[in-house]
Amino acid sequence: MAVKIKLKRLGKIRSPHYRIVVADARTRRDGRAIEEIGIYQPTYNPSRIEVNAERAQYWLSVGAQPTEAVLAILKLTGDWQAHKGLPAPAPLLQPATKEDKRRSFDEFAKALEGIGEGKGEAITQKKKADKKADEAEAAAESTEA
Repeated sequence: MAVKIKLKRLGKIRSPHYRIVVADARTRRDGRAIEEIGIYQPTYNPSRIEVNAERAQYWLSVGAQPTEAVLAILKLTGDWQAHKGLPAPAPLLQPATKEDKRRSFDEFAKALEGIGEGKGEAITQKKKADKKADEAEAAAESTEA
């Protein structure tokens, strides 16, 4: 029996959530699984990836073949490199805290202070002023006639 590590889709139409499962290669995508070894939620920002590394290593060692999508996930988590004996990848990005976001915003604001030293006035005139001027000219012409 050929065993694959693949994604099992859950969730609504436009909000997919996946479970990383070990299943027979002949079963359908959302069919019966031998074991669930992780989750993948791509709609979150940043994406949520959780893999039980111990179980993933076991199934890879007994010959389970990951699909392309699962292989990419295993490379991100470092489980594929551990299985092949390669060096570990760089750690995944962690969500920024409010202080980090505020600090980067302040740095950006300071960088923009030197740019655009203007009067702070609009360059183009307001349309209302043009209408009033046109009405005044029309009134002046009607009184002349």
